[in-house]
Amino acid sequence: MATSVNPYLLFNGNCEEAFLFYKSVFGGEFPYIGKFKDAPAQEGEDPLSEEDANRIMHVSLPIGNTILMGSDSHPRYGKLGIGDNFSISINTESTEEADRIFNGLSAGGKVEMPMNKTFWGAYFGMFKDKFDINWMVNFDENQPNQ
Repeated sequence: MATSVNPYLLFNGNCEEAFLFYKSVFGGEFPYIGKFKDAPAQEGEDPLSEEDANRIMHVSLPIGNTILMGSDSHPRYGKLGIGDNFSISINTESTEEADRIFNGLSAGGKVEMPMNKTFWGAYFGMFKDKFDINWMVNFDENQPNQ
């Protein structure tokens, strides 16, 4: 697996509808689709409503050599605004490369989720760079390109 850069789209509750539409145009299958109810509850947080629990936490759709990825905004963070409805997702070949890219691009920006092992088995982090661009950095040796 080589390092790859993919668009990551964020929605206000209609991610599943959008990705079913994209799939109808491009074809293919979703290698993964998960909902917020699939994630372990965070300590001290109130349970999600049924509607919010059924929002898409992550979906991916391969299109040629690119993987279009997306999710619904997390209900606890409110609605998305223009400019916050997409990120650039970088999938790396190692944790060292992930750290190098994360630390380099996040310098002078705002770290939203430091690089760390996740419940879904990846080494992952998110930030907004000093130019207000949203980035996600991911290393997952078990499921490349997801």
